[in-house]
Amino acid sequence: MKKLILITLTFCGSLFIAQKTNEDRLLGDFDGNGTKEYAYTKVSDCSDECDGKCETTIYFSDKKIKSFIVSPAYDGTLYNLGDLNEDGKDEIGFYPGWCTSCWHGFLVYTLDKIGWKTLVPSISTHCSQWEEEKFPIRKDPKKKGYVIITSSIWKDDDIRIKSESVKVN
Repeated sequence: MKKLILITLTFCGSLFIAQKTNEDRLLGDFDGNGTKEYAYTKVSDCSDECDGKCETTIYFSDKKIKSFIVSPAYDGTLYNLGDLNEDGKDEIGFYPGWCTSCWHGFLVYTLDKIGWKTLVPSISTHCSQWEEEKFPIRKDPKKKGYVIITSSIWKDDDIRIKSESVKVN
């Protein structure tokens, strides 16, 4: 009987995890209307072993802001990046969670008239970059309309971290 209860709890627990909602929220003015709203994440169809579609929906407290899906992603961490492209709206950074590997692409999203789109291509990052506290993107203080992208690359049998200034608008 104890075995049956444990099996039932384990099975039901995995169902709840596969549909979990991240209680963390991110505050920002993502649509540029002067009012701050919250962004949230919700992962769906993803087991603890990352089996399934593994889609993470980013949605907002202001229902007028269209939600969008990142896939594959086993949840992840949201970042308010401020207004990187000087359009009056805060950009969203998303660091997707996954079950394997220390290599992850950091994604930067901006809202335009059509909907959410990436501001820059996915930024390759490795755990070592995060441990060294070298954040993937920030405004370039010396060049208006540019950001500094810091990424991880594999070179000469080692992980290297490089930074470059890139035009965003």
